[in-house]
Amino acid sequence: MANLVTDTPAEDMAGGASHGISFGEAFRVWLRVAALSFGGPAGQIAVMHRIVVDEKKWIGEQRFLHALNYCMLLPGPEAQQLAIYIGWLMHRTAGGLVAGILFVLPGFLSILALSYVYVVFGNVDAVEGMFFGLKAAVLAVVVQAVIRIGGRALRNPAMVAIAAAAFLGIFVLHVPFPLIILVAAIIGLAGAKSGSRLFQTGNGHKATTGRVLADADSALGEETPVHARPNLVWSLKISAVMLALWLGPLLLLYVFRGGDDVFTQIGVFFSKMAVVTFGGAYAVLAYVAQEAVQHYGWLRPTEMLDGLGMAETTPGPLIMVLQFVGFMGAYRDPGTLDPITAATLAAMLTTWVTFVPCFLWIFLGAPFIEKLRGNAALASAMSAITAAVVGVILNLAIWFGLHFLFTEARIHRFGPIWIELPVWSSLALPSLVLSIAAAVAIFRFRMSVIPTLFGCAVAGMAWRLFGIL
Repeated sequence: MANLVTDTPAEDMAGGASHGISFGEAFRVWLRVAALSFGGPAGQIAVMHRIVVDEKKWIGEQRFLHALNYCMLLPGPEAQQLAIYIGWLMHRTAGGLVAGILFVLPGFLSILALSYVYVVFGNVDAVEGMFFGLKAAVLAVVVQAVIRIGGRALRNPAMVAIAAAAFLGIFVLHVPFPLIILVAAIIGLAGAKSGSRLFQTGNGHKATTGRVLADADSALGEETPVHARPNLVWSLKISAVMLALWLGPLLLLYVFRGGDDVFTQIGVFFSKMAVVTFGGAYAVLAYVAQEAVQHYGWLRPTEMLDGLGMAETTPGPLIMVLQFVGFMGAYRDPGTLDPITAATLAAMLTTWVTFVPCFLWIFLGAPFIEKLRGNAALASAMSAITAAVVGVILNLAIWFGLHFLFTEARIHRFGPIWIELPVWSSLALPSLVLSIAAAVAIFRFRMSVIPTLFGCAVAGMAWRLFGIL
């Protein structure tokens, strides 16, 4: 790995001397970005833009948006990938590694600590009430995500039709999420080939306001750094290393523990997630819920809401919720290990196979992204995928609501089709009241996510401790 980090011109080896920014300063900045990265990808990207572009003036506006557009084409959390990209742009491999690891580390440690509290003290009234309140807030947040992403993506009848088909596919026909993404991408590519304007799209995020920093006025300048230019030998080396780091542990698990072991299953399952997680955490959670709850039995439906509540209240990507899923899976099936030890190892494994591929995508593709600029076919594919994601997230919102608002549900079969519907007499009044309160806070008073989560957590604790609801 050392050669990959330092195989670069002398001016770039000298801690960023070509742009006057030391590696130590970059470390401190990325640590600050990581500590402030709450609120999902939009909030995280806004924080990164404010610090890296507006405050530090490391890179200009156009370079920032170009990097963001590339990251949006990739599977996985675009905010973390953007951090890796900028870190790599400033200090090559070492810079990308530091930026990407720091972006994830605070969230990993926070969710791990909350997971310990969850399994050790989960039956304590105050803790149980806190997670009950978080469930209500998360349900409202997921509905907000449907509306927010739908408002951006469903701009014409074609996109609405794709979203509707995706919803029916996963809710009624139980089509796997990866297949929905693949079909949507094919439709988008076909739409681009046909020349239809219905498949044209623009930038997905608006990260800027106010005065624009020109690339020429930034610390990096307009020119592409020497180390950021295409180098096939370097790309092949770094790809080989990242593939070994990603897939090597899975091969060892399979050889020494077998394919039916819970750790092997967790590693393989979340490695698959790493290549299909278009559309963010909300989209992939629908597929995770479908498999982790119904197929593997790693956790219960309401526990998915608890995990998402943890991810919403801690820094880092929302997809860190997958760490909690892996944690619970091994906690319930520890084999010969102590349950807490098994859960901790599974949380580490889940995080590893989820985020190591992000470094691969950036290090492999970033030097060649100029070829992707203005590519109409890729843009059309992404617009179709985003539309499909709206339908998938709608399914997630209904699934969460079904298992939070009702204490009982039944499966109704219509030939090969089956639908899970609530038993209406099992409606839980406290869940309904708190969910409505969370929705009013978000949609009527436009409260941000963190205050809403905090308020619902306090209300949930009050309900459990004092019977207020």
